[in-house]
Amino acid sequence: MPTPSRPLRLALAALAAAPLACSRGDADRGRDAGAAPPAASPPAASAGPAASPRNAAASVNGPAGAASGPAGAAGDAGAAGDAGAPGGSAGAPSAPEDPMATHHEAREELVRLFSLKDFTERERKFRNPELFLEKNFGGGTPARINQGNRELARHTRSRAQCLEGLRGVVLQTEEQRARCGGHENMVPVFKTARGKAKPAEFCIDIFEFPNKPCELPMVWASPTQAATVCSLQGKRLCTEDEWSLACRGDPEGGAPRTYAYGDALDLTVCHTQTRHREIDGKPCDGDTARSAYETCATDTEPAGSYPACRSRFGVFDQHGNVAEIMTRRDRDDGKLYSQLKGSAWFYVEVAREHDAPRPKSGRETYPDHCAFSPRWHVEPMENAWHANYHLGFRCCATIR
Repeated sequence: MPTPSRPLRLALAALAAAPLACSRGDADRGRDAGAAPPAASPPAASAGPAASPRNAAASVNGPAGAASGPAGAAGDAGAAGDAGAPGGSAGAPSAPEDPMATHHEAREELVRLFSLKDFTERERKFRNPELFLEKNFGGGTPARINQGNRELARHTRSRAQCLEGLRGVVLQTEEQRARCGGHENMVPVFKTARGKAKPAEFCIDIFEFPNKPCELPMVWASPTQAATVCSLQGKRLCTEDEWSLACRGDPEGGAPRTYAYGDALDLTVCHTQTRHREIDGKPCDGDTARSAYETCATDTEPAGSYPACRSRFGVFDQHGNVAEIMTRRDRDDGKLYSQLKGSAWFYVEVAREHDAPRPKSGRETYPDHCAFSPRWHVEPMENAWHANYHLGFRCCATIR
């Protein structure tokens, strides 16, 4: 995805001895996957797309769900509304009004935000999830999955403000949770034909990873690493077609939408209006992973901070905040490739109407509509290592 900064590619070192223990090495040159910016002030809190019986989910201020995850991370949105920031106790969040309180650096705090599936004894003979987490999560470096360089980041919405904006919004019903194999914050997505819903074949995370309401999305994950993270949760990366259907489709059988929130481009609905900032008088330099980490601020906002930035299936932030990794099966060779889509908080810098012609000169722009299918950083999934400061992901799960 084009960005105002120079292209970026992070080349990773070979896998460590353990099958899942990958670590990244020095970066080399490559193309950067651009993204989008946040609106100066998010739209007034609203439920966004109407929550029908098929696309509704447990309300943020509803009954608290059972905590799950490595350190009792809030299970469903009800619990999320009450639980404090990682490391704090429920009901007593650490600096709830400080927008930077949701930006974590310690590996333990980052890992605490999501849960792993239960591994059988046999599975543990072939994979070591704890070793993978130790090697691949942590702040202070572009070589690990984190929330960006905390020293440079500027977040404007606190967790408390985000939760208030989601108050009363239904995220996941018990029926949806059961349909999605017990996974929290996932919704089933399906096609409709002649007004009749077809059986859902997959579920998708409501929020960008770590898929928790009002937590910051994570960046600096390569497609290969993101795929492993999803698999450790009993999920997988979404395919491009699945992501697009969740963005533009309607569970009630209505016509496909151009954008998740409607048919007209509106840069105030999602987190797409925050421009790049100069750090110490220097512009963002995306030449290498290190230069990007040291000069490019990851100015994300907590997931769900823009409640109207929601598809009719109930999926948030498919425009703005961070761009997302997904997969695509090549029709010619049948192989699985990485595919990057979406926009990030600075999309205003490269925005173009979906039906507008490409400018003949000047800065490159692109239309960030649901069906837009760019060919950014297409790499075979077994060796896909592109990562950057504005690229995240979300997971899907096959319904069996």
